Amino acid sequence: MKTALYTTLTLAIASLAIGGCSNLERSRDLGNPQVQGKTLAMQVCSNCHSVDGNSINPNFPKLAGQQEDYLVAQLTYFRSHNRSDPEGSEYMWGIARKLTDEQIKGLATYFSQQKDAPNVTGDPALVAEGKALFENGNPKEEVAACAGCHGAQGMGNGTFPRLAGQHKDYMIKQLHILSQTDQRPAGAMMKPLVHGLTPSDMIAVTTYLQGISPQ
Repeated sequence: MKTALYTTLTLAIASLAIGGCSNLERSRDLGNPQVQGKTLAMQVCSNCHSVDGNSINPNFPKLAGQQEDYLVAQLTYFRSHNRSDPEGSEYMWGIARKLTDEQIKGLATYFSQQKDAPNVTGDPALVAEGKALFENGNPKEEVAACAGCHGAQGMGNGTFPRLAGQHKDYMIKQLHILSQTDQRPAGAMMKPLVHGLTPSDMIAVTTYLQGISPQ
């Protein structure tokens, strides 16, 4: 009788343990430090950015293949409310406020390792114009070459984000924020660099970047 009872209790405890692990692997609990960053990426972030980081809505940036250091920095800024662009803060302040450093690192690692999916390509003439701006800038307007910080073909470098394959509309929105506001303090160096870009310049360079094929 005792042996049967012991066996039953052991199985029950094992079942609870397995169930607990399973729940953690599917948890949406942003306040639970035991939930790994990868789990949050798949269970929470996927609602806007897709499971593999290839968002289909240009209101939300593509995160697949993004620089890991950049993702860590941006999540940290959102957590500390040091990035206040309206749509970013609306969605991300609440999500990021309880994230641990380990969860932020896990999120960044997960999305940086996802494969970027091809995006929409634009008119060849506009692409060529944007490519020239990206690689050479516009010295007459004191616009620096974007490639100097964002790397060849916009692949990014550390805390300088990857722009290749990103949504054009999202990039244009961020260029306006960086050039006209102080809502992204960490990007303050961009204000004088992009101030000379005309609206048509912005369309050209983002059209080029959006259509760069994954590598």
